[in-house]
Amino acid sequence: MCQATGPDDAVRGHTYGRVNANVQVALSGVIPALVAMWIVDRLDRKRPEPASTRRLVAFVGMLSVIPAILLERWLISDIGASVAPQFTYQGASYHAFVVAAGVEEACKIAVVYWIVWRRPEFDERMDGIVYAARAGLGFALVENVGYLLGQESIQGQLYVWVARALLAVPGHAMWTGMIGYMAARRRFDGKGLGLIGGYLLAVAFHGAYDCAVFIQQPLHFEGHDAASSMMILVPIALTLTAFFVVRSMARTALRLDDAEAATRAVAAAQAGPGQLN
Repeated sequence: MCQATGPDDAVRGHTYGRVNANVQVALSGVIPALVAMWIVDRLDRKRPEPASTRRLVAFVGMLSVIPAILLERWLISDIGASVAPQFTYQGASYHAFVVAAGVEEACKIAVVYWIVWRRPEFDERMDGIVYAARAGLGFALVENVGYLLGQESIQGQLYVWVARALLAVPGHAMWTGMIGYMAARRRFDGKGLGLIGGYLLAVAFHGAYDCAVFIQQPLHFEGHDAASSMMILVPIALTLTAFFVVRSMARTALRLDDAEAATRAVAAAQAGPGQLN
């Protein structure tokens, strides 16, 4: 027997279709992070890290969103109570540098230190960039889907999808990659800023990026609409700058790793098979 349909059924069907489309677009937010992981892996194709270890770091990076959310909520509810609201310049700076950048970069690099820092696989400078970028992209993957789910319209989702695919997602990889590189250089060469210095550098980049986004609201409230609109150029400039910084780091890491690998190969050849035992 055919079931009768009416206006309410049509409305429910339309609503279900819209919600289903929103969820599909949100889930497609994993694509930028997966593509970025592939690009980072290509940089290390001469002596690639074990695929299982790379996947593990990315997965734990995804889980690092949980402690980040808990810490951010604590900083907002407890300490943030004594700071001006986010729609002020002071509040925007606090949320950008302390709540977002400070917490998230700490959680992401903690994944690297906890999972792979003491493993024998972590034996090159480039490994610092590879594993740190993986942790950052695991975090960015979950965060990206969350942001997309929070959009009410398909148009809003598409705008956020493109903007974050080009800026925020690679940003998470590069900011944490800076920490990994600095930590690896200190570990293998005794040079560079080290873990703490790399962390502060990443927080500076990440915090400035978020501050440029958050500060648009107080600028708008004060009637500085032109300045508020121009602030979108800051994240673009910071992302491009971070790209060139990390590219330089990767080239240096690969050059030093290649030279060290060549030295080991020559030493092994000169030693001969009978002297390797």
